[in-house]
Amino acid sequence: MRKIVFSFWQLRPVKWLRKIRGFKLVYTPLLAIVLFTAVMGVILGTLQLQEKSQQEAALFRELSFAKQRIQLRFSNNTDIFQSLGREYLNSGESLKDRANVTLQAENLLQSNHEIVQIIWINKDNHIDWRVPYNNARTNWFNKPENAPILKEALRKSNELSNATLRPAYSQFLTLEVPPNDPVAKDIRHVFWQTVPQLAGSDTKGSIAVLYSTQALLEIIPGELKGQYRFTLLTDEGKVLAISSDKNTPKRAFSNQTSLDIGVLSPNLSLRIDTYPPATNLTFRMLIGVVLGLSAFVIWSLWSVLRQMQVRQEAEANLRTETNFRIAMENSTPVGIRAHDMNRSITYVNPAFCEMTGWSAEELIGQKPPFAFWPETQKAELTEKMNRALHLTHSQEKKVGIEGSIIRRDGSIIQTRTFIAPLINEKGVQAGWVTSLIDISEPKKIREELAASQERFITVLEGLDAAVSVVSNETGDLLFANRFYRERFGDSSQGHFELAGQDTTINQANQQFNISDSISTENINVFAQQESESNEIQLLDSATGQQKWYEVRRRFVPWVDGHLAQLLIATDITIRIESDELARQQEERMQFTGRLTTMGEMASSLAHELNQPLSAISNYCMGVAKRLQGQLEPSLQKDIIPALEKASNQAHRAGTIIQRIKGFVKRSEPQRKSCDISEIINDAVGLVEIEANRHRLSIKSEVADNLPHVDLDPILILQVLVNLLKNSLDSLREAYPLSSRWSAPPVKISADLDTSIFPAMLRIQVTDAGAGIADSVIERMFEPFFSTKNDGMGMGLNICRSIIESHQGRLWAKNLMDAEHTKRSGCSFTILLPLETPGSQANI
Repeated sequence: MRKIVFSFWQLRPVKWLRKIRGFKLVYTPLLAIVLFTAVMGVILGTLQLQEKSQQEAALFRELSFAKQRIQLRFSNNTDIFQSLGREYLNSGESLKDRANVTLQAENLLQSNHEIVQIIWINKDNHIDWRVPYNNARTNWFNKPENAPILKEALRKSNELSNATLRPAYSQFLTLEVPPNDPVAKDIRHVFWQTVPQLAGSDTKGSIAVLYSTQALLEIIPGELKGQYRFTLLTDEGKVLAISSDKNTPKRAFSNQTSLDIGVLSPNLSLRIDTYPPATNLTFRMLIGVVLGLSAFVIWSLWSVLRQMQVRQEAEANLRTETNFRIAMENSTPVGIRAHDMNRSITYVNPAFCEMTGWSAEELIGQKPPFAFWPETQKAELTEKMNRALHLTHSQEKKVGIEGSIIRRDGSIIQTRTFIAPLINEKGVQAGWVTSLIDISEPKKIREELAASQERFITVLEGLDAAVSVVSNETGDLLFANRFYRERFGDSSQGHFELAGQDTTINQANQQFNISDSISTENINVFAQQESESNEIQLLDSATGQQKWYEVRRRFVPWVDGHLAQLLIATDITIRIESDELARQQEERMQFTGRLTTMGEMASSLAHELNQPLSAISNYCMGVAKRLQGQLEPSLQKDIIPALEKASNQAHRAGTIIQRIKGFVKRSEPQRKSCDISEIINDAVGLVEIEANRHRLSIKSEVADNLPHVDLDPILILQVLVNLLKNSLDSLREAYPLSSRWSAPPVKISADLDTSIFPAMLRIQVTDAGAGIADSVIERMFEPFFSTKNDGMGMGLNICRSIIESHQGRLWAKNLMDAEHTKRSGCSFTILLPLETPGSQANI
């Protein structure tokens, strides 16, 4: 119904009247229906207002009746309590009369359910008796959470009544009672009334009555509570009692009035609400039938009007569309012609006539081969047209074929023809429609572009550099030349690897510092930026070798108008390797220069130190000879060996200097047959003094019956001393001075390694220090590499060179703890051949 009315008002009044002009028969029934609907609406509205007024009057009457009953009950109760109080005061000390008073109070309690408890308070404000003394309801009054509230309210009410000498009331009290308790609803909200008993102007006592707000509603007759819902409310709108939990309808009637239960009573309101009345089905059905019939008639008239309107609009649209199609066909440069099922031309537009140079009268009725086809291509074009018509008829889709047209002046133009089936109003094909486009100029341009592109692609394919283009929006590979495809395949991953970026497009955009939306001006700005250039190293998956590329990249506008990244990567591996080889040769030259300088320094030192060392040795031997026979035997035993040792060490120092000088000059070691145990003992003796000074120790283990070995004892001794000192330094760093008493000794051992052939002499120096870092152990034998602040980085390099000059080997290995989780020391191993290659040849 709403939709119909809304459709009515969608038409402007003037337009609507114009549409139905000439159909005067529509006015009379339409006007009658409108008047009938209006009269029925007025009648129904009047009845509704009258019924509402009657309900409100009845509601006010019932509310006044309920109010009078409650107020009358409170007035009667007050008179009864005053009478009981006088009887109790007049009874004096008579127990029988007092018992009669309490019996009357119990009867009153049973007949009036709104009264919960009656208490007599004497003139000293003490309670003499109470009725009932104990039951299910009064037990909750003695609970710790309720008793203080009731006593305080009773005290205030009693004081007010004594001060005013008239009945007084307390405020409404809310007691803590569980909701599931049977008496919870009756005693949840209560209040006190105290009635003073006067003798002249003196108060002799008071009767206190505890009322239940929920029970007050029992004063109202049950038939009223069946028809209405009554509620007792405070001024703040708090609900104290309600006659029924049944909800009232949204449009229910309600009224409210205040209850005057006493002069000193708290404000209390009584509200009445109606329940929904019984439904008048006959009246409602009558209303529904009237409204339905009215709506149906209006809808029928509106449908006729709409049909007439739609028909007029369709005719107008048809005329407009026909004119539009004629104008479009006359203005378009596309040639259009129509064929019947016999393939005869039935229609041509002006553009087709202009394209061929023939008039419409000359073209209509022609059949293939047409006169505007070149004579040499008629058979070919006829075959193409038959194939296209057959394909179009079977698949019902447009087909485009290329061909030629010869104009009447003899010029030839290239065309593309599209064919579509022509369907009549019955849905049956009545022929075909063909449209021709002159593609002479675009075809010429395409051929030139294709030739240019072929030349350009040939140049790119012949480059010895990888050329690739990647879309900035999708990350797809747009172009790649032969070099790129051979190295990185057909994906864009190689492009991003060369650019040093991730393969995801979002991360690539962050690397490009470009947002997703870029205007044409921004594209031109990026296109004018200079290209970036850098060098990058990548692993060649085909050969497994590292390749160096010089990468140049920039942003270019792609053919679709979006931004793309152009990257050109040139293989510069040969150049990098040449640069690296030149750098290594430069380092070797520098190293050779430093060794030459060290050789010169060693020669100078040997020259400068030989004379002092010879003098020291001569002086020590001279002093020893002068002292022989002139000292006591005990002193001679201690001093003369010390002087001889000092002389030997000075001679040994000179010999070491000469050996180092000869080694730097790459002279062969001066070999002789030596006992390795003596060399080890000498090395331990030289280093042991320094070890004792740092509270460390050295332990030597030499296997028995080791053969003599041809070697240079001075150089080998120097190697062992260097390794022992390094081991002591490692222990010093691992163990503080306070805990070195627990440090294990540095161990030097010598035995035969029979696991290889031929067997070799094995010397091992082992410590329990912190070990050597993996990054250091790979480079520690390199010249001038040192982890010490004051180190020259030549010690281990010279040691390895000495061992290799003896055709031996020297390496280091970290020791691990039992769990293999951390390093627990380091071991240096020396392997020396038992026989030199020259001695083997002599044998």
